[in-house]
Amino acid sequence: MMKLYDFPGAPNPRRVKIFAEEKNITLDLINCDMAKREHKSPEFLKKNPSGKIPVLELEDGRCIAESIPICRYLESLVPEPNLFGEDAFEISFIESRNRHIELELWTQIGTSWVNGPIVGSMGLFKQIPDAKKASDKNVVAYFERLNSEFSVSEFVAGNRYSVADITLLSAIDFASSMVDLKPSEDLTDLYRWHNLMLARSSSQV
Repeated sequence: MMKLYDFPGAPNPRRVKIFAEEKNITLDLINCDMAKREHKSPEFLKKNPSGKIPVLELEDGRCIAESIPICRYLESLVPEPNLFGEDAFEISFIESRNRHIELELWTQIGTSWVNGPIVGSMGLFKQIPDAKKASDKNVVAYFERLNSEFSVSEFVAGNRYSVADITLLSAIDFASSMVDLKPSEDLTDLYRWHNLMLARSSSQV
């Protein structure tokens, strides 16, 4: 069985776990205790020199790092239900929407996280309060943008569920629970989408 290096509450491994659930793929979850810095150990760095999770370890010992490449590998093993797109346009459109979320939302949530109180209590980084103030503002603005987009679109990338929805769900849930950046309750179209996502059994991982 393939192994997925995971840590409870970590958003990027969750993306893979949701994806695998949608594919009905069973993974052996291996706890990589980030609080103990196990992801920076010499043994783990052999699996991923970047020292990050998730990492998918194949049965022959080869490893794949990063959420989207792992998901692409799983899609190649189990093509249906398709989550990356079926024709040239849809593949490109889903990729572009996923990249928007990663580059314009995830990066800002990450800045707020690194400069926030939980990471601050670990004493790992010199924090920059002004950076957090700016990234918090950018996250709020992106949530407002999403609300507008969901007023005319049921899903992130068109009219069906895709990997881009998984990326966004993981981002919003992490921001809400761990970064104190829960979307405003008046963003009704964003919450309509969020409730639709939570109704999927895969989202409960």
